[in-house]
Formats: sequence, structure tokens, C-alpha cells
Amino acid sequence: MRPRDDASSLAERAPRHHKLASAIADCGFYEFKRQLTYKCEWYGSELVIADRFYPSSQICSNCGHQQKMPLHLRTYECSECGFETDRDFNAAVNLKNYVYQ
Repeated sequence: MRPRDDASSLAERAPRHHKLASAIADCGFYEFKRQLTYKCEWYGSELVIADRFYPSSQICSNCGHQQKMPLHLRTYECSECGFETDRDFNAAVNLKNYVYQ
């Protein structure tokens, strides 16, 4: 039996079926979390999971000020201290600091 070459693969159908795509994504993240948990236990590391609603991209990693940040803005600019950096880098620094709180 030949593999299918047409445009009806699951990956191409999933975006049209929002609930199916969401379920697949949730399953993928569950497996990723499960593997991380397993590896951390295996190597004696600690896995820290930030709260789902932790505002990592809205907190200034320089002074700690929190402000709303629309998703279309890619540069974080703090209105308090004037610190400016890439939004994703700012969020990563805040998540690193979250571990040591």
C-alpha cells in the first residue's frame, strides 16, 4: 500500500478543525512535560513550572514594573525605568528569575 500524497494529511486538515488541532497540541505538550519530568527525576534535577497566567512578558526584567503588553509589539519598553529589550528575551529573563523567587 502506497503512502498518501494528497492534501488530506492530518497536519493540513488540523487547522480547519480547531478542536482537533487543540487536542493534538495539548497532547504534544503533555508528552513534552511528561518527558521533562521523567528526565529531571532521572538526573536528580528540579523541574519548576511557572503558573499558566504568570505575566512574564509584561514585567520589566530590569526594575520589576508590570505593564500591559499587546501581542503585536515585539520590543519591551518599560515606562518606569526606560529599559528596552526584545519581548521574548525579557520574558525568558523573568522566567529564569521566577525559579529563584
